[in-house]
Amino acid sequence: MTMVGRHHLVGGLMFLIAAAAAPALPEWVVSLATIAFANALVVLGLVVLWRVGLVSFGQALYYCIGAYTVALTARWAGVTDAFLLVLLGGIGAGVVAFLVGFLLARYREIFFAMLSLALSMILYGVLVKTESLGSTDGFTISTPTFLGYAPHREELGLSLYWLTLAVDAIGAILVGAYFRSVSGSLAAPIRDNEIRVEFLGVSVTRIIHVKVAIAGILGGFGGALAALSIGHVDPNMAYWTTSGGFVFVTILAGAGSVAAAFVGSLAFEALRSFAYDVMPSLWQMTLGSVLLLTILFLPDGLGSLAARLRRRGEANTP
Repeated sequence: MTMVGRHHLVGGLMFLIAAAAAPALPEWVVSLATIAFANALVVLGLVVLWRVGLVSFGQALYYCIGAYTVALTARWAGVTDAFLLVLLGGIGAGVVAFLVGFLLARYREIFFAMLSLALSMILYGVLVKTESLGSTDGFTISTPTFLGYAPHREELGLSLYWLTLAVDAIGAILVGAYFRSVSGSLAAPIRDNEIRVEFLGVSVTRIIHVKVAIAGILGGFGGALAALSIGHVDPNMAYWTTSGGFVFVTILAGAGSVAAAFVGSLAFEALRSFAYDVMPSLWQMTLGSVLLLTILFLPDGLGSLAARLRRRGEANTP
């Protein structure tokens, strides 16, 4: 079995275990996992950019657009079907990312990071000042349906959890396929020497534009799923601290594999929940300490652990 086939098998088994275990888990665990896996899509988009050497501190822009697309569609158009709402959230964020990409694809390093942050904060300012969009308080989202099925309470939480898992699985498969494509494989060469890749006749600007659009679409889907799970949207979804949290998880997960984004996001949500419960006044310090230790001892993130164990096993094999 090839390495790719083995990864697909492991990923499929993890997906089935996560889906089957949900009814036996407490409601709060299912809710936490739903948010974690929704946010993992945003992190996966950051991994796409990270591999080419770009860091976005404004990924909350697409996250917020996906969330508000769901909320406004449900509020103004009366649409309640979760499948359609999530699809519209991803499309809305993807359109914005495609348009913004014409600008962002021209910049690199700190300029790319700060420009993406500025765009996110512009959206935050617009939402805060617009009373028809809820201003600082935001507004709630009506209970979604699933192809006519209207679950309540625990059933609703499980339905949103399974929907999030399904979207995650599709996103992971498509991003994995993209990483194996020519455009995806050029990420490391572009990061190391962009000019040399240009001499090969490849448009680096176009490739980065595509990556910005992919990251935006994933961010929109993550925001749409998070909005449905929380049942509320507000301008803080576009605030810089939200983007910073996604960057934190990306550093924690690493860019070594697709699965690391989901494992890292779940670990982050579990750690934040535990730290806030045990040390409510010092939970930020706990997260900062974990980030510092990760940078010092796992600079390539949690995803590098599997590679280290595999190399160690190969070294011990006679």
